[in-house]
Amino acid sequence: MKLRIAILGTRGIPNNYGGFEHISEYVSEGLVKKGHSVAVYNSHNHSYTASNWNGVDIVHCYDPEYLLGAAGQFAYDFNCIMDARKRKFDVVLIMGYTSSSIWGMLYPKNSAIITNMDGLEWKRSKYSKPVQRFLKYAEKLAVKYSGSYISDSRVIKTYLKDKYAIDSRYIPYGADLFTDFEREQFDQSALLKEDYFLLMARMEPENNIETILEGFSSSTSHKKFKVLGDTGNRFGKFITHKFKKDDRIQFKGPIFDNAAVRSLQNNSYLYFHGHSVGGTNPSLLEAMASEALIAAHDNPFNKSVLNADAFYFNNAAEVRHLVENVQRHDTEKTMVQNNLQKIQYQFNWEKVINEYEEFILECHKKNIHEKVIPGNR
Repeated sequence: MKLRIAILGTRGIPNNYGGFEHISEYVSEGLVKKGHSVAVYNSHNHSYTASNWNGVDIVHCYDPEYLLGAAGQFAYDFNCIMDARKRKFDVVLIMGYTSSSIWGMLYPKNSAIITNMDGLEWKRSKYSKPVQRFLKYAEKLAVKYSGSYISDSRVIKTYLKDKYAIDSRYIPYGADLFTDFEREQFDQSALLKEDYFLLMARMEPENNIETILEGFSSSTSHKKFKVLGDTGNRFGKFITHKFKKDDRIQFKGPIFDNAAVRSLQNNSYLYFHGHSVGGTNPSLLEAMASEALIAAHDNPFNKSVLNADAFYFNNAAEVRHLVENVQRHDTEKTMVQNNLQKIQYQFNWEKVINEYEEFILECHKKNIHEKVIPGNR
């Protein structure tokens, strides 16, 4: 069965922003290769202006975020939803709920609505208390107005079951293995193998960047610490100012060249992953796939992916201890290889795309059945 599928809730593809854009790239292209017709909604401000990308239809919708700030996201999602109502999509896949679920009553009535429920957005420390309360409300609306749900983490799946008594489908992100071709693509002379620590993250408090850099800054290490991410926001400016006197810490800005990022991960002495809120994080999977040795913030999300194959930290003192004491011996090499096997067998894109297709087909059949036999909702 070949379906007409729409993906809403992202800034658009190809990805130049974050996790939902990342997975939308892979899933949309993968579904097209399986014979489905797929449309991804893009912000009109997106740098990609063509109407098709690798077989995926691109629908450009007006996005006033550049004028209104965060409030513009609500208008953008409204515009996408109203456009989708005019088209006869069999399935509408909504990535996240932060600014879309308030329009739930306007979701296309004849389409199967699937929402990827994201992480626990209301726990993000960057949000004020009123915003956190709104996000809890938005989460409830997403549950109310969606027909089916995806969790990218087993922790989120359990939370949704306990909180709302709904059975979401666990489908994680994926990652590609680090290839010999990628190794050759990047100028290895630009790297000093295993002579630096690395983190890659959006500059937000809940990513524990300050904790990680405090720990490193207080250490006796002579290695460099490379930080990848856009420091243009308020927190990014705070972080760069706080650590500007430590010349070991290098803020490299955002890098969208995937081969370069993965070479940096592969060559790092220790890769720090500080994310503490959300589901399965794409940058963590890519670090695993790039054969990086990982130190992660100690929380259920990270532990559900890494298990015993990482070092863990809760505070700056523990980061300092890792910086000064972690070695690269057989035990550490085994941790790296175990994580690589997880990518091969649990988090590979082919498996993820197959699971998305299977669930989408299942939701479509369920939706058709409910339309034929009214009253099942």
